[in-house]
Amino acid sequence: MDGRICLVTGGTGGIGLVTARELARLGADVVVVGRDRALGEAVSADLAGLGGGAVTFIRADLSSQSEIRSLAATLGDRFGRLDVLVNNAGAMFGKRTLSADGIEMTFALNHLAYVLLSVTVLPLLRAAGRARIVNVASEAHRGIALPFDNLQGVRGYGGWPAYKRSKLANLMFTYELARRLDDGAITVNALHPGFVATEIGARNKLVPNLLWRLASLAAIRPDEGARTSIYLASSPEVAAAHGQYFIKCAPAESSPQSLDRAAAERLWTISEELCGIPGAVTHQHS
Repeated sequence: MDGRICLVTGGTGGIGLVTARELARLGADVVVVGRDRALGEAVSADLAGLGGGAVTFIRADLSSQSEIRSLAATLGDRFGRLDVLVNNAGAMFGKRTLSADGIEMTFALNHLAYVLLSVTVLPLLRAAGRARIVNVASEAHRGIALPFDNLQGVRGYGGWPAYKRSKLANLMFTYELARRLDDGAITVNALHPGFVATEIGARNKLVPNLLWRLASLAAIRPDEGARTSIYLASSPEVAAAHGQYFIKCAPAESSPQSLDRAAAERLWTISEELCGIPGAVTHQHS
């Protein structure tokens, strides 16, 4: 990965931190994105001390569309290209809250941030010649469909169903973007990291701390959870993999709902409208 520029969102903790660390160890110049400046600068200093590629921290709240656009502009100014984008940042929210743009927070951070960041850095990915987009999804996407009349949980909100829907949206976005970027220059894939021992469930009061700690006893370590993200971002074995879903570094079948092309196109159109990017990526080959 020497000389390659990799962006990891949510890279200040959990599997994002491990992903950033290991890509830097492989020689990549890694850009870590997170909301907390003090934590981010401490993490980047720690990672830089390990040797390997350079590590840069850029502060951005990815639930805010203006901050995503500022991040993309900063990346363009500083680096001019991007070889790998790892969309990893996400959260669970026990209560329905709104983003700075007035969008339900789970949908804004877990789904729309993937969409807007991927689209706004496409020129930087194209500038790399060959590039990869890696979307962290989840097996939580199973057993649910997108309610297009209530995508933002206005009528009845549950933290866990909202999270499940956001992870389904990650897969539908991955497949639809792959269909639109089918010239081989940029690959797009998604993955399930496993049930990882992080604070994601307790952080926003989705589940009580004690309950989450008990559940986390059955969880895998972040080092193990990051393995597939690192594999998809760096391995020559998957240089040509495109529009696929991976579990434990192997292709896997996602749910029937995730493969619904009509629903994916509908979600794409709604996402474009909510992000203010109509017609941003059209089908290159019909």
